Amino acid sequence: MIRIPGLVLILSLASLASAPITTAARGAPAIVYVSTDGNNAWTGRRPTPSPDGRDGPVASPRRALELARELRKAGLAGEGIRIEIRSGTYFLSDPLTLLPEDSGTQEKPITWAAYRGESPVLSGGTVLSGWTRTKINGRDAWTVRLPGEVVPGAPYAAVRELWVNGVRMRRARWPKSGTLQVAGLSDGEKHDNWSRGVNEFAFEGSDLKGWPGLTSGEAILANRWVESHLPIKAVDESKRVVRFEKRTVFLPEKGDRYWIENVPVHLTEPGEYQYDPNNRTVTLIPTSGVDPNVATVVIPRLAQVLRLAGRPGEGAYVEHVNFRGITFAHGEWFFDHAQLNHPTAEEAAIGWNLKPDASASGFGQAAIGVPGLVAGRGARSCSFVGCTITQAGTYGIELAEGCQGNTISRCTLTDLGAGGIKLGETSIRPEAPRQASGNVVTDCVICDGGYLFPSCVAVWIGQSPGNVIAHNDIHGFLYTGISIGWTWGYGPANAAKNLVEFNHVHHIGKKSDAETPILSDMAGIYTLGNHEGTVIRQNVFHDIAARVYGGWGIYFDEGTTHILAEKNLVYRTTHGGFHQHYGKENTFRNNILAFGRDAQIQRSRVEDHQSFRFEHNIVYWDKGPLLSGDWKKIQASFEGNTYWRTSDPAIRFDQRTWDEWRKAGQDRDSKIADPHLTDPGHDAFGLTASSSEALAGFVPFDVSKAGPRSR
Repeated sequence: MIRIPGLVLILSLASLASAPITTAARGAPAIVYVSTDGNNAWTGRRPTPSPDGRDGPVASPRRALELARELRKAGLAGEGIRIEIRSGTYFLSDPLTLLPEDSGTQEKPITWAAYRGESPVLSGGTVLSGWTRTKINGRDAWTVRLPGEVVPGAPYAAVRELWVNGVRMRRARWPKSGTLQVAGLSDGEKHDNWSRGVNEFAFEGSDLKGWPGLTSGEAILANRWVESHLPIKAVDESKRVVRFEKRTVFLPEKGDRYWIENVPVHLTEPGEYQYDPNNRTVTLIPTSGVDPNVATVVIPRLAQVLRLAGRPGEGAYVEHVNFRGITFAHGEWFFDHAQLNHPTAEEAAIGWNLKPDASASGFGQAAIGVPGLVAGRGARSCSFVGCTITQAGTYGIELAEGCQGNTISRCTLTDLGAGGIKLGETSIRPEAPRQASGNVVTDCVICDGGYLFPSCVAVWIGQSPGNVIAHNDIHGFLYTGISIGWTWGYGPANAAKNLVEFNHVHHIGKKSDAETPILSDMAGIYTLGNHEGTVIRQNVFHDIAARVYGGWGIYFDEGTTHILAEKNLVYRTTHGGFHQHYGKENTFRNNILAFGRDAQIQRSRVEDHQSFRFEHNIVYWDKGPLLSGDWKKIQASFEGNTYWRTSDPAIRFDQRTWDEWRKAGQDRDSKIADPHLTDPGHDAFGLTASSSEALAGFVPFDVSKAGPRSR
């Protein structure tokens, strides 16, 4: 027996041929080391190669997984297994897939961790090398042909993402900034069904031309709350009509925004690239001083990097597996990814097939079919702590069927093609063990997404109850911050008892103050269906913007029922702080709504039951109406509120004066009075010594706790 501090190394294990394997001292886990300097023929028992070059870390996470399996089979797992990964980028040939037999226990977990003080990256990408100088559109550029092994046996349909030294490059784009506007439908006729797409529309003036290489390009159309990805077929300059190989998701309307990508003549600026599908070449104009043969240039190859692949239908789960400090990067999913039509033998065995639909141009809402770079099915009591998901063309983390009791904490999810986190599914599983439930997302930064799929959601919860979303910073998405529920109306729903608290959600609908929104019908938080027991409290929502309608802070959409929103601060929204389309018996109390641009409160559909209770809130604004929507029949209860419009305190409640509103039984204990907030013009909404006289039941709350806690 050889003793090393903290470890006991047993040198006799037939199952590993002649190679010894590491097992733990009593009370410690067995350790397997992984390093880019490693060798898969080594034992993984050392963090660095031995002086004689005969042993050391293994070279790949997959080999570490195999060794961990052998440890368990041999009964040498000690108090669990810890796989420590040294710095460097590990380019995976297939997703790292953990099966139920790779589970730990509560007492003896399996941990995949960054080696102390280091930052490993598990990558689903491939490095492009062998660049040659060229010229394009009169500018110096570089070009490279894709290697055949990028997609074995199938042409690479497009390169939609490319990173140089970790910085995202942009596909050649027209226009360079801003967007173009749809002039109308090309046939000039009215269509009654807005949900049915078309394969052409009219453009304005000389916005588009029959440019050389036009058919390698795509139009991205932002329409209502979705985007359509439209391969260009032809441009008729005389009729001002552009035609596509696919249909739009919804019917385009005059004024809808769109732009063009990947047409060669528009490759003109540093930081742009263009892919020629006929020659399988990428042409890049790098930023100043960057030589792509010296830099690291990566394109995505896999759709997913990590899979926790339980079999919940069989009662087999991946359990008690922890990930610490690891970065997952460089994956992409798209409708035309040919390799995904041919799942590997392992994927077929576990029933994991992402099934792209080459005929589709988009999704009906939330880019719902885009998978997570890290994905779980049948994962229970697993955790991700201090990890990073970045440089991806997908959602970040997806916990679907049978995922229960998992934790995502202190993670950073950024530079994403779609959204951050998806919990649950769109359908209701009848068996409780197969439902996703009870997962926790806390103290994370989820930002800067929607590069491929603008209609994504930062945190999406489907038919999944009992989750906690707390203390996160969510910003830089073009549709919605948090979305809960997937039942339109009053039918069966399974998104009850979710808790959303202490989140800072901002710059939704536009990523910065300088941008113009491209989508509509969104919110800081958006809900659907029955939410019995769901609570939204002590969050801060601000700078929420939509193009035509729907830049709301808190949005109860179709059928939202029995939900409580309290002690939230909502300010600077384009269409209002609070909107209920239609729903039943919700409570909105003790919130602050400030500076809605078009209105402060909206209710769109009157029903026979009570819509909501609106009580003990502060509503503070400078222009525009208090209410919008349909208020002919009130069907709501307003009590104990404080209203103040700085430009004119003569407030009307839809068509009613203050006295008429109160005679209708509303706001009998409320006030129109200046609440004397600290400094609302500079985003300070605390109370002052002068506030108490104006308030009617409002209870102060501390907004400084919103967002991630100290790490």
